[in-house]
Amino acid sequence: MNRHQDADADFEALMGNQVRPLTKGRDKADVAPTSRPPNEAQLARRASAEAQEEVANFLSEEFVDLIPHNDPIEYRRPGVQTGVADRLRQGGYPPEARLHLIKQPVRECRRELFRFIREGIDHDLRCLLIVHGRGKALDSHANVVRSYVAKWLTQFDEVQAYVSAQSFHGGLGATYVMLRKSLRARALNRERQQKRRG
Repeated sequence: MNRHQDADADFEALMGNQVRPLTKGRDKADVAPTSRPPNEAQLARRASAEAQEEVANFLSEEFVDLIPHNDPIEYRRPGVQTGVADRLRQGGYPPEARLHLIKQPVRECRRELFRFIREGIDHDLRCLLIVHGRGKALDSHANVVRSYVAKWLTQFDEVQAYVSAQSFHGGLGATYVMLRKSLRARALNRERQQKRRG
């Protein structure tokens, strides 16, 4: 009996009849993720978070003037340089995050847009892309969403400007959004400039 056979015999003696060899085809672990439905506590936490977010959501649900589908949308907060808006219009700032709202109900678009802009602000992002689509009819769902997006974006103090996107990002069916630099980002920028000056 060699050393390996001794070890196998010792192992079998210790384990008794409880050890069985793997059958052919069952020699690999099952690593497929198991998806379990959320438990009651998780559902309650999610509902509570959504309720708090809804209370904080200041975006208007009132009537909106519809923007014709061929009209580009744009906005520039007073004090924002025209060069910044021009560069944004030309796609000169690469979008750091995207939000797709196509075919979503207006209520869901309102919730998602609020969350998206807040997260962009929290993560010090500057340029965002919102894909909302556009329809040929003035009162099409895509045009309604597009018109609400234009209205909602002006309600954020942190939105400096927005313009219809370039064709490679969705054209009139998408919008670039420029967020104001956060205090933290401005401080880092000042620090970098001071280091360059020596």
